[in-house]
Amino acid sequence: MTFLNARFKALVPYTPGEQPQISGLIKLNTNESPFPPAPGVEKAVAAASTRLNLYPDPTEGKLKAKLAEELDVQENELFLGNGSDEILAFLFQGFTPQGILFPDLTYGFYPVFSGLYHVPRRIIPLRWDFSIALEDYDAGRETVLIANPNAPTGLVVKLPEIRRFLTAHPDRLLIIDEAYIDFGAQSAVPLIKEFSNLLVVGTFSKSRQLAGARLGYAAGSSSLIADLNRLKFSFNPYNINGMTQAAALAALADRRYFENCRNTVIETRATFTKALKRLGFEVLPSAANFVFAVYPGRSGKLLAEALRTKKIIVRRFDLPRIENYLRITIGTPEQMQLVINALTDILMRKEPA
Repeated sequence: MTFLNARFKALVPYTPGEQPQISGLIKLNTNESPFPPAPGVEKAVAAASTRLNLYPDPTEGKLKAKLAEELDVQENELFLGNGSDEILAFLFQGFTPQGILFPDLTYGFYPVFSGLYHVPRRIIPLRWDFSIALEDYDAGRETVLIANPNAPTGLVVKLPEIRRFLTAHPDRLLIIDEAYIDFGAQSAVPLIKEFSNLLVVGTFSKSRQLAGARLGYAAGSSSLIADLNRLKFSFNPYNINGMTQAAALAALADRRYFENCRNTVIETRATFTKALKRLGFEVLPSAANFVFAVYPGRSGKLLAEALRTKKIIVRRFDLPRIENYLRITIGTPEQMQLVINALTDILMRKEPA
C-alpha cells in the first residue's frame, strides 16, 4: 500500500552527482570548487554557531545589503534562496502560468521541477554545435529558462541576443540561470534595470566555494522579487540559516581570495583544454568551471570507467548526442595534470575505452 498521491507516481527524481565517501579520489564530477572557502569563513561560521538557539534573520538584511553592493542592485531587487535550486523551484511553482521552455540538453533539475509542479513544458533542441539560439524560443507564450553558461556544454548566450529577446517579448518572463557566470561570461544582472521581464539566478556554490552552505540568489525587478517573497513567506520564512548567512558575508568580504581562485580555475581550464586537444579530444569552448570533451571513436562510458580505476571520477550523461562526452570539473592544476597522465595511459595502452 502506498500513501503517495497518484499524481506523483510518474515523477522521475533528479539524480545528483555522485558523492563517494572514499579517500584518495580526484573528484571532478559535480563542479565544486577545488579550493576551500575564504579564510574568514570558518571563523564567521563558528561565531554564528553560538546563536543556533535563535532563528536566523528572515530578511537576511546584512547579507542582502552586501550582495546588493556587490551586484550593483537595490536590496529590493534581490531574493535569497536555500541554494539556487530552491529559487528555481519557486519559479516553476509560481511563475509559469503558460508553461515553460528550456533546452533539451541542460541542467537536469529543470524537467524534474516541471514534473513536480505539473508545469507543461516544451523542449527546444540545442543547435548542431550545442549552442542555444534564443530565436528558437520566439514562438509561444511560455516562460523561458536557460542556463548561461549552459550545463553541461559550458557555452554562452551573448547579452545582445538576450536583450533582443527581452525587447521582443515584454510579456514573457526570461529566467537566466547563471550558476557558472564568474568563469568567463558576462552577467545579465545589469539588464534588470531595463527589463521587468528578466530574472537572473545565481549561486555561491561554485566561485564562492560554498556548495555545502546552500545559498542562491535572484536579481530582478522589485515587483518580481516581491512576488518571490510572497511564495517564500508562505513556505519557509527562515530558509537561509544563520551560519550560511555568516559564511556568505565573510566570502563576499574577501574579494581578493575570490578573484585569485576564479582566475586560477580559468587559467587551469585553458591549460587543461590544450592538453586534451593534444591527446586528440574535441573540447567545446567552455566559460564554466568544467570542460565538455569527446574522444572521436571512443566510448565515453568506457573512458569514464577507466578513469575511475585510476581513482578519478568525472560526469557522463547517458543521453542521445552526448553519451560519449565527458564533463570534467576543473580542479587544481596538479589534479588536472594527473587526469592528463591517466588519459594518456588509457589511450596509449589501448585500455578498454
